[in-house]
Amino acid sequence: MTKNIVIGYHGHCFDGMTSAALLTRLLQRLDDSALQFRYVGLDHQPGGSHVPEKILSGEINAVVDFRYSVSDKLGWWFDHHLSGIVGDAERAHFEADRSGQKFFDPAYGSCSKLVFDVARERFGVELDLHADLVPSAHVIDTAGFGSAQEAVELAAPALQLMTVIEVHGDDAFLAPRIARLAAGTSVAELVAEACVQRLLTPLLERHKLTCDLIQQRAVERDGVVFFDLAGAGDDRYNKFIPYWLHPQSRYCVAVTAGRTRSKISVGSNPWAPVPRTHNIADICARYGGGGHAVVGAVSLKVDELEKARSIAQAIVAELAQ
Repeated sequence: MTKNIVIGYHGHCFDGMTSAALLTRLLQRLDDSALQFRYVGLDHQPGGSHVPEKILSGEINAVVDFRYSVSDKLGWWFDHHLSGIVGDAERAHFEADRSGQKFFDPAYGSCSKLVFDVARERFGVELDLHADLVPSAHVIDTAGFGSAQEAVELAAPALQLMTVIEVHGDDAFLAPRIARLAAGTSVAELVAEACVQRLLTPLLERHKLTCDLIQQRAVERDGVVFFDLAGAGDDRYNKFIPYWLHPQSRYCVAVTAGRTRSKISVGSNPWAPVPRTHNIADICARYGGGGHAVVGAVSLKVDELEKARSIAQAIVAELAQ
């Protein structure tokens, strides 16, 4: 008898993809039954991010690298975002859970590392995926690059796959690749696929144009870089470009506008000569967003661009203090 398993994962996200692959392998190791997996990407939405009840339709339901759900249908959960649990009711529900299958640790830089460590320490399972998988996800999610130039050059296979995922990483693209990663395929092997290369080539060309555009529009003042890309097309860009262009900056605030949302992205420079003194997750949470201490975002409705710009300027002023 085949068990149907649904794994919801942070969509368009390298760490979300690898976390789903790691959990897939863990469940395969823990259950000798025939398992059928379905993968559903979850994206942050204006007004708050929730796991839609309708996706929790499997015999076993899991969510990785995304916000907690109080649904009784949720069986497994892993997250590392400070905003993963919101409010007293969610926290009380999580703390009352006795399943032993829900894990939350904001001290982790990546959800992939959390899943990997929990598998080993709680269940005695060494996840035998390709050796580059967890380190790659951890470096990307923690911005653990040696330099801003390394992050912007996009020479490493993991960074190239990240670039494709951020734009084309819907379920149709990611679901078969999550399954392949769970089976031991390397990131480099995925990137070498002809279909991935066809998607990557124009993205690298656009990446160069985006570098030029940010250079034209970015303004640095009191250690804070600000730029507005609304009207420039897609709302996704390499978040390390501003630190490559402005290496002395501490923070970056950007406004973008896509097809479904207006967005304020806030980050801190991992290579800044002066230490970070603000908790970005806390700042974003005040405007309905979330994230980590070092990076976060606020999503608004697509017609709330002027509101996004106003919030961005307020955040710039706060970070400049």
